[in-house]
Amino acid sequence: MAATAVIDNEFLTMWYYPEEKIVHHKFHKFVFGQAFRDALNAGVDVFTKNGAQKWLSDDRENGALEPADSDWAQKDWFPRVRKAGWKYWGLILPEKVVGQMNMQRFIKTYSDQGLTVKVFSNPDEALKWLKNV
Repeated sequence: MAATAVIDNEFLTMWYYPEEKIVHHKFHKFVFGQAFRDALNAGVDVFTKNGAQKWLSDDRENGALEPADSDWAQKDWFPRVRKAGWKYWGLILPEKVVGQMNMQRFIKTYSDQGLTVKVFSNPDEALKWLKNV
């Protein structure tokens, strides 16, 4: 799988795997506010331009989202990325328990709206699963 870097900054790296139509991000530290929104919006752009359907989130280094970011992700970002074709989400949870609890709410909300979600402890396993769904 050949990946193209979409973003590479102090907060995260995001790649796109064109053959598999997978967006993959890895947070390098806690991300919130405009940096968080810019990252997720970049993923929506990749979905829209390339017909992507799969997203791998490596959130081990992230924490619990700020309430405003959580609200934005659910009410603004998710409807847009879902409309752009998002169907499968491979997720590596944050290492901190409070971040894990926060992500469990997203998992429930998004899966209730038809997204197929699977949690992994290893990004290679998540990427393999996404490649094969």
